[in-house]
Amino acid sequence: LFSFNSPLGACTQCRGFGRIIEVDYRLAIPDQSKSIDDGALKCWEGEVYSASKDDLKVFARKRRIPTDVPFASLTPEQQSFIVEGEPGYGEENGKTWPQHWYGVKGFFRWLEKSTYKMHVRVFLSRYRAYNSCPACGGTRLQPEALCWKWQGLTLPELYQLPVNKLLTRIGDARPAGGDRQAELAHESMLTRLRYLQQVGLGYLTLDRPSKTLSGGEVQRVNLTSCLGTSLVDTLFVLDEPSVGLHPRDTERLVRVLKELRNLGNTVVVVEHEEEVIKNADYLLDIGPLAGVHGGHLVYAGPYDAIHEEKESLTARYLNGYEVIPIPANKRKPRQFILMEAAEKHNLKRIHARIPLHCLAVVSGVSGSGKTTLIKHLLYPELQRMLDHDADNPAVSRLISGDWKSITQVEMVTQDPIGKSSRSNPVTYVKAYDSIRDLFSGQPAAKAKSFKPSHFSFNVDGGRCETCKGDGEIVVDMQFLADVHLVCDECGGKRFKEEVLDVTYLDKNISDVLSMSIEEAVAFFAKEKDIVHKLQPLLDVGLGYVQLGQSSSTLSGGEAQRVKLASFLGKGRSKDHVLFIFDEPTTGLHFHDIRKLLDALQMLIENGHSILVIEHNLEVIKCADWVTDLGPEGGEDGGYLVYEGAPEGLVAVENSYTGTFLKEKL
Repeated sequence: LFSFNSPLGACTQCRGFGRIIEVDYRLAIPDQSKSIDDGALKCWEGEVYSASKDDLKVFARKRRIPTDVPFASLTPEQQSFIVEGEPGYGEENGKTWPQHWYGVKGFFRWLEKSTYKMHVRVFLSRYRAYNSCPACGGTRLQPEALCWKWQGLTLPELYQLPVNKLLTRIGDARPAGGDRQAELAHESMLTRLRYLQQVGLGYLTLDRPSKTLSGGEVQRVNLTSCLGTSLVDTLFVLDEPSVGLHPRDTERLVRVLKELRNLGNTVVVVEHEEEVIKNADYLLDIGPLAGVHGGHLVYAGPYDAIHEEKESLTARYLNGYEVIPIPANKRKPRQFILMEAAEKHNLKRIHARIPLHCLAVVSGVSGSGKTTLIKHLLYPELQRMLDHDADNPAVSRLISGDWKSITQVEMVTQDPIGKSSRSNPVTYVKAYDSIRDLFSGQPAAKAKSFKPSHFSFNVDGGRCETCKGDGEIVVDMQFLADVHLVCDECGGKRFKEEVLDVTYLDKNISDVLSMSIEEAVAFFAKEKDIVHKLQPLLDVGLGYVQLGQSSSTLSGGEAQRVKLASFLGKGRSKDHVLFIFDEPTTGLHFHDIRKLLDALQMLIENGHSILVIEHNLEVIKCADWVTDLGPEGGEDGGYLVYEGAPEGLVAVENSYTGTFLKEKL
């Protein structure tokens, strides 16, 4: 009865999801600063349903509702009349015409009767959103389950408490009557909640959907489930558990990892975070560099002895022989985007300034509101405003200032750069087009009438027809993982023999695709167009990646840097793009962070603006401007702690970022 995964406990209307998909009338009237005449009701602005707008004007005149004033200026009764309508339809002059106003809701109810038509389904999808289930109010349970309370709270109300508060409430109430089963359940709850608190997730509520958690939060939740089961003699392998963690929370993570070890387990961590490396019992350093220059075991032993290692780049940065330098001349912001009364989730109506033509960083502990402020408020609102025509200027209650100087806003994520197995870095930065043109211009290609398309693995002509240019055959093993076999026809070279006979400086197209970017830049030294397109990949530290390497084999950090290189390749332009990065240092070594910062500075020199959500102190110390949120996560966060130059942050007493930044500065 108390489980929303059980048919006995789940709400019958939403089936235990807590939300249903239905028309969201806020999407139908997205900009209430417009009048009805100017198109406040977006759903009726096209030619197809403009008759409903004409109907509204007729009824508005009868009710003396002005259609030339902002929708927001209308009285609540007038707004309700437009949206809710009044019941009833009638016949007039032999034609069906409403004698009563049907409202926006009546219009969508009428449309939903025609969902068998494709264009109606497409139209409705623009105005649908997930809303709280009206039957259970988002609690996900049957009404009968809500009859039971503990300390005056139902089970869903307990789920809505942050872990810190729930732990206090449960800890103060021990089961009475000597019920052994109740005591065991109580102790088990306390143990698991304490672990959530220990790994820095005390600000989360238990009803938070998993898909809204960051990668680091998911990994820490998994950690607590391992700790809660008290496993022993187990090998735990963690891939960058510090992702998304503030230095304050990294200390907590280290304590938890040591606790796992002390229980009798073996913990193997793939990690770049300095604090985790320093606390390791044993280090394995792979290198010395990346790609073809890596793959060697540079060091294996305790942390204390790595300082004597000469070849290890990791050791050089830990010892201080190599450092990420603070820019000598930092920029002073002159233009700002102003965010006024930003309020969502835990944000406390904050007023923040985001500088343009600078490297701006948003910092703060995990859960302080950084992602909410930038990804959930600033980014979508800026996109909405920039989508407006020049004749129809956008109005926003949230954003003001110098935002009009921006022509585009770009969220540079770590998502893969291509969905196809044939997508690769060299096609993404448009360098392969020039390489194909070069090969098609060779005498051997001209003699056979080969065009640039013959050197493409995406279209028929020159590619191997057996593997369709993939270089491998994928065998579907039904319930097992697919098996990848080298193509027998082309031997993995992806092209027909006659295409491979065409060479440039004794290398055919398959040989070129096997080169690393570093090798290719040297090989094509005389072809300035090709070098110009490949150089940005080298600048962002991807010289070790092969030209023909499939995008699916790139890590998130590598994919993000390929996107960065594509923007760098465009050079200076008239466009002013605001680039937003969400933790771009994820998966990056100190040396890679240094190259990333150089690339970001180049983008600013090209006339763009950079905004980074980041915990990494190396990035924060190099910023021109820091917006620090906090001071804590969850309910105790969401305040603007500081904004200005990073040097001023160290003097702020209640800033955890400032405390750790002091050492770096």
